[in-house]
Amino acid sequence: MARNDTVLVLGATGGIGGEVARQLRDAGWQVRALKRGATEGRSDGITWLAGDAMDAQAVRQAATGCAVIVHAVNPPGYRRWSELVLPMLDNTIAAAKAEGATVVLPGTVYNFGPDAFPLLAEDSPQHPLTRKGAIRVEMERRLEDASRQGARVLIVRAGDFFGPKAGNNWFSQGLVKAGQPVKAVSYPGRAGVGHQWSYLPDVARTMVELLARRDRLEPFACFHMAGHWDADGTRMSGAIGKVVARRTRGTGAAVRVSAFPWWLLTLASPFVVTFREMREMRYLWRTPVGMDNAKLMAFLGREPHTPLEEAVEAALEGMGCLASAPLAATA
Repeated sequence: MARNDTVLVLGATGGIGGEVARQLRDAGWQVRALKRGATEGRSDGITWLAGDAMDAQAVRQAATGCAVIVHAVNPPGYRRWSELVLPMLDNTIAAAKAEGATVVLPGTVYNFGPDAFPLLAEDSPQHPLTRKGAIRVEMERRLEDASRQGARVLIVRAGDFFGPKAGNNWFSQGLVKAGQPVKAVSYPGRAGVGHQWSYLPDVARTMVELLARRDRLEPFACFHMAGHWDADGTRMSGAIGKVVARRTRGTGAAVRVSAFPWWLLTLASPFVVTFREMREMRYLWRTPVGMDNAKLMAFLGREPHTPLEEAVEAALEGMGCLASAPLAATA
C-alpha cells in the first residue's frame, strides 16, 4: 500500500506553521494550507485553501485524504485564548479522527509549574499556574483522548522560538524589533537565570524527521527538544551583539543590553490584551526552565541543531534587522 504523505497545515502563515509547511514541502510531502481569505490555488509548492480553523466543516473538508494535520494556529497577540483555542483544536481532532490522521502540535512549557522545574521531561507533572497553561494542559488531554479514538498525536515541545520569520515571540517582540537595525537588546530575564531558546527551522526539522518515522511512534507521542540553553541570560544577547558587529564591520556602536521594561507592561496591561498576556508569563523569566531531550536523542539519534550565531544571523536577516549581505572587506 502506498504511503500517504499529504498534510494539512493550520497556521501556515505563522512562524512555526510556515516553517513546517515549507520543510514538509521540501521533503516531498503534498502540503495543503488553510487560511482565512486565501486565494485558492497552488503557490510555491503549497496548495492554499480558503477557510477558518474555527469552521469545523472547512477543516474537515481541507483534511480529507490527509495523513497528518499540523495544528500550529493560535489567536494573534494572545487575544481571546479562552474563547478560540479549544474550539479550534476540537475541529482539528474531529477531522483527524475521521481520517485516522496524526495531529502534530508544537508544545510549550506553559503546561508546567514550579513543581516540575528546572528540567522538564516528557512525563513531568503538569500543574500550571496560569490560565494559558491550564488551556495548554487541556489541549493535550483532549489530544490524548483522541489518540484512543482513531487519531494519532505527535507533540514536539521546545523553548522560546526565534527564527527568520517574525511572529508572536519574545525574540522579535521583546529582545529586538523586526524591521529595525539592532542598536539595543531588551532582555526580559533576571541576571544569572538560565533560559531556553529554540530555532524555528530546527524545530520544524525535528517534526519532519519524526513524521518520516511516524509508523514507529506510539499513538500519543511527545518529545522534548534541548534547543539552545542560555545558562545565565547573556549568551543570546552576546550572540546578537557579535552578529551585528560582524555584519557592520564595527561601523556602528556596540549593541547595548538593558532590562526589559516590565513596569511598562504592568501599567499598560489593563488596556492592552497582548501586554497582559505577556506579563502572565513573567515567571518563566525568573527561574531556569530547561528540557531533557534524552527521549528524542534515543529515537532519532540526534537533535537538529543550528549553531547559535548562525541561527541568530539568519533570524535577524529574515526579520529585516541586518543589511541584505555582509559588508565587503576593505582593501
